[in-house]
Amino acid sequence: MRALVMEQGSDGLAAAHVKDIDEGMLPAGDVTVKVEYSTLNYKDGLCLSPKGGGLVRNYPHVPGIDFAGIVETSKDARYAPGDKVVLTGWRVGEMHWGGYAEKARVSADWLVPLPHGLTTRQAMAVGTAGFTAMLAVLALEDHGLTPDKGPVLVTGAAGGVGSVATAILANLGYEVAGVTGRPEQAEYLKSLGASQIVARGDINEVVKRPLEAETWAGCIDAVGGEMLARILGQLKYGGSVASIGLAGGANLPASVIPFLLRGVNLLGIDSVMQPFENRQRAWARVATDLPLDKLDSMTVSATLDDLPKLGADILQGGVKGRVVVEI
Repeated sequence: MRALVMEQGSDGLAAAHVKDIDEGMLPAGDVTVKVEYSTLNYKDGLCLSPKGGGLVRNYPHVPGIDFAGIVETSKDARYAPGDKVVLTGWRVGEMHWGGYAEKARVSADWLVPLPHGLTTRQAMAVGTAGFTAMLAVLALEDHGLTPDKGPVLVTGAAGGVGSVATAILANLGYEVAGVTGRPEQAEYLKSLGASQIVARGDINEVVKRPLEAETWAGCIDAVGGEMLARILGQLKYGGSVASIGLAGGANLPASVIPFLLRGVNLLGIDSVMQPFENRQRAWARVATDLPLDKLDSMTVSATLDDLPKLGADILQGGVKGRVVVEI
């Protein structure tokens, strides 16, 4: 079978090559899936880097942190040959071989049946990024966010998570403000439903006050760092931030005052090891609440051969929207 394989050289650096490998090389697992599509995420870019981004521990390695396909063989009664499934998380593509191969072998516990109304390609147009975006929307709603509360801020809005989050929120009737550092992305974000475009510099502007005017009813933040600290002081009373990414750094130079005086909530979203019920709930909501007609506008196609270059591009912020990898 064909696969994109990372192999480590004598200098300790890894390089990716598309090659034929034997199916017997697949790691242990009770379900073998014929992979139809995977995606390119920021983590994939890290895994494809010469040092594996600190995520890859063993070589040879097949990256790809998510995939959708059809069950080929199964030792678990929950899945039968022919079932369509989707997988995100569980360190697949990092600790365990992932989706950049024609077949994958995994634990049945990691899979979710493909929801009715989604094709395998659509599922990967959504992918880990879109799944994470939906988890963030659910977390905000579980903490009281409704469309009448006011505008919702989405940082990194033109990226994979941000694009899907913007489309979902707009489809649910929220007023969405998309943050981007690239003015040329404004029309793209408006096409997804953003009603307001906020320049990244306006959010990153240094302000010494821990509290500012109450502006946002909620936020999906895919950046972190100083931007997240600034947003906390702009939330309305009782507002929440669903925090996803660390592109801006893991440090949070924030004051405790927004938490004490405005009762704001900081909600960490980890898409890796979600319980089955959460994964099933999120995918079911994706199938009903994401405007599938907008997937095409935020999606580009790629092949295994394209991935080494695209992996470098995504680390430099050069990839817009979602990249679906046709396996």
